[in-house]
Amino acid sequence: MKCSTQVADAAEPTTHHQQPLSAPVYIKRGTPQFMRVTLALFSAGLATFALLYCIQPILPVLSHDFAITPAASSISLSISTGMLALGLLFTGPLSDAIGRKKVMVTALLLASCCTLLSVFMTSWHGILIMRALTGLALSGVAAVGMTYLSEEIHPSFVAFSMGLYISGNSIGGMSGRLLSGVFTDFFNWRIAIGVIGCFALASALMFWRILPESRHFRRLSLKPKSLLINVHLHFRDRGLPLLFVEGFLLMGAFVTLFNYIGYRLMSSPWSLSQASVGLLSLVYLVGTWSSPKAGSMTVKYGRGPVLIGFILLMAAGLALTVMSSLTVIFIGMLLFTAGFFAAHSVASSWIGLRARRAKGQASSLYLFSYYLGSSVAGTLGGVFWHNAGWTGIALFIGVLLFFAVIMGFCLHRRTS
Repeated sequence: MKCSTQVADAAEPTTHHQQPLSAPVYIKRGTPQFMRVTLALFSAGLATFALLYCIQPILPVLSHDFAITPAASSISLSISTGMLALGLLFTGPLSDAIGRKKVMVTALLLASCCTLLSVFMTSWHGILIMRALTGLALSGVAAVGMTYLSEEIHPSFVAFSMGLYISGNSIGGMSGRLLSGVFTDFFNWRIAIGVIGCFALASALMFWRILPESRHFRRLSLKPKSLLINVHLHFRDRGLPLLFVEGFLLMGAFVTLFNYIGYRLMSSPWSLSQASVGLLSLVYLVGTWSSPKAGSMTVKYGRGPVLIGFILLMAAGLALTVMSSLTVIFIGMLLFTAGFFAAHSVASSWIGLRARRAKGQASSLYLFSYYLGSSVAGTLGGVFWHNAGWTGIALFIGVLLFFAVIMGFCLHRRTS
């Protein structure tokens, strides 16, 4: 047995950062390394989502400036998330082959530069090209960050650390929307996007300096045969395919609501300003609480019940957005946002625990579905908005959440 173990170890390349298989040393909560990882991944998540969603609150402005419809304007976000989804099919396996940190740092730097270049684009097609390249680059951060945490953090604290990472995502989404909305109102949208690009570039440099190197990364082959074998294993799992579908439904519902809520509130009877719509992004702050809270709740109640409960919270929030009171609509957005980030936190932490091998590829497949939901549902929502207004949007999102709850029950039954 001893001899066979040595042969197996020799067959798999390692780096000088790796720990022996017999004595793995994971990063635990409360240690200086945990703080470094948390701060680095928090800043990366913040920059990623600020770059990705800074365009969302200014969709009405882009519709006006480029004389395009709301559905056409939403393509500037959908093309980013679509290319991000496509890129995930390659960046996850790439990180399995060359390392986590290299891929994440390069991706964040490239996305920041593409965003800064978009400021100088004078045509709508030029904007779309830069947004597509930004999304493609960000694919190198989205899945790899989740994989890094599932490999380096002690299993007892993975759900909590994933919640903190996703809370950085929520603050990034809020910051990008808030800054672009307010700066566009007081200056113009080009200045707004430029400021966010500079901020993301600074975050990328900090991330590069403070993120510890991987200890448990084990290099895998990039051969097509190996990739196909791993994909086959992921889809044979009882829970992973359901989690992929769950990601599609959750993100599709979330992006659809925030893509079109601005159009609704800037029209009569509310007639809010661009800055006011941007300030509504403050609801993202609730995600910084609900994400780690959901991670803690899974220890006590289990992942399935917590996932279902927070999806139902999203549905309750959606129902409130149909009301005419601006205060009630805002409360509905708060509940919807809290439920989304918590549900996503549970689902994404579940991926790393269920994947038996090629965790980067498993995370990539989840986020591929996740961002595919953003692109498909986010653009399709424009059809419902055009034909039935907010009632149509609410019904469309309601159907997505209905199927998300069904997926939650199936996951609980199959994996409990």
